[in-house]
Amino acid sequence: MLQERRVIEPRKKQQDAGSTRDRILITNSEIAQPNSIPPLVSALKTCAHQNAATFHFPGHNRGRAAPSSLVHLIGLKPFIHDLPELPELDNLFSPEGPILEAQKLAAKLFGSSETWFLVGGTTCGIQAAILATCSPGDYLILPRNSHISAISAIVLSGVIPKYIIPDYDCLWDITAGVTLSQIEKAIEELHMEGQKVGAVFITSPTYHGICSNLTDISKLCHSYEIAVIVDEAHGAHFGFHPQLPSSALQQGADLAVQSTHKVLCSLTQSSMLHMSGNIVDRERICRCLQTLQSTSPSYLLLASLDAARAQLSEKPGSIFNNALDLAIETKNLIGNIPGISMLGTLGFSNFPVIDPLRLTFGFWRLGLSGFEADETLYSDQGVISELVGTRSITFAINLGTCRDHIQRLACGIKNLSEASLLSFEKIKGQIEDHCGSAPFTDITMCLNPREAFFARKRKVAIGESLGKICGELICPYPPGIPVMIPGETITKKALEYLVLVKNKGATISGASDPLLNSIVICDV
Repeated sequence: MLQERRVIEPRKKQQDAGSTRDRILITNSEIAQPNSIPPLVSALKTCAHQNAATFHFPGHNRGRAAPSSLVHLIGLKPFIHDLPELPELDNLFSPEGPILEAQKLAAKLFGSSETWFLVGGTTCGIQAAILATCSPGDYLILPRNSHISAISAIVLSGVIPKYIIPDYDCLWDITAGVTLSQIEKAIEELHMEGQKVGAVFITSPTYHGICSNLTDISKLCHSYEIAVIVDEAHGAHFGFHPQLPSSALQQGADLAVQSTHKVLCSLTQSSMLHMSGNIVDRERICRCLQTLQSTSPSYLLLASLDAARAQLSEKPGSIFNNALDLAIETKNLIGNIPGISMLGTLGFSNFPVIDPLRLTFGFWRLGLSGFEADETLYSDQGVISELVGTRSITFAINLGTCRDHIQRLACGIKNLSEASLLSFEKIKGQIEDHCGSAPFTDITMCLNPREAFFARKRKVAIGESLGKICGELICPYPPGIPVMIPGETITKKALEYLVLVKNKGATISGASDPLLNSIVICDV
């Protein structure tokens, strides 16, 4: 049991610390009061209001020494509630009090057998899921367009990747999910070679909202007693409205990692890991999370997860009504603007389900890249998008989206369309010239990622790198999907793609030389 500690009540005449210095101005919105205060939020509130003589971390001492520049920006309240692991606040790695209660309430809401709160984002959850299901030398089946966190987990675990090349649409320059037949083929190939499959890792939905058929994939994997891990970072809202896709757990996944801070309303960097079924060892999950997560977790992040859960549980079947209506309105406003394409399921016949709250519009028929269109939308209407690509822009509709912003978006795109002076023949030529294949369709893995990570390396001019073994993980960000992974042979297609997206305005992360004049290779 947690050590009991008497809560010291503040003196009645003493003014609440920071009450006159920290006023929050709320305009054009109403904050709904919950029926009951979530357990972790309640515990944090009680601790923060103690009239205590404090000799503990953090150094700002409940806001008394908070940096003035940040206080002017966000006020004192975040500092007052920025508390360490006090007994009343429970322990993230051995919860017995409000954290345990909050996680149990989350598990009930999301339909898991157990839920863990994450302060290291979905990255931490993905790494823990892979480490908990795979041992060194096992194989992990995963799509080649998986997030960088899955690759880092491969390095940490010593697992060997078995990549699946996802469907690719050249007009959009977008990759989709994976199919049942692809998973089945990968499992059979590894079994024929006498290899052990530790887990199957699926990204669903993708950053663009494209969903894989997890129900059939889960059934197949479970027939082999293989765990299914789903990177559901962009799908924490799934299953909470008839118009939304079913969640990964509802489709039979064993582990699902969700970025609660994306479409739901917790603070950035806070996520949840959900478990279902009896294939995965929950004790191993706990050990992996203790290895990967900070020993000084932010209680602001943890409490925000509890608060987001409570917000969703108040109206679980209708909370997304307005957001879905606004998404439909956005499609109607923009869908018929000349020169604008709207991502649907026609280009991805194997993937009939797309998140209705994730809207992607293409601008190539206007002769514009996604980066050029994004820059104009920002300067013209102050529109800030979620994801910019070479051919398109993706916009996320969420619980905070308002009609005014949608109208500004539609107005900006309409202005873009009207300003285009390109002829149809020139546009047609650009469409035809672009079509190709994904930059990672012809990969050859000479070293597994862990071997490459620890291999001796040297830097060479990019012109000399062709055919060499890549020594660094390079990817345009967002979406954080690697084009080159350590251990793979550097191809002309991958180099050309990186140069293309960089010239169009993408940020290249992971490269020691962000200008791409040189590249690190494995010196083996």
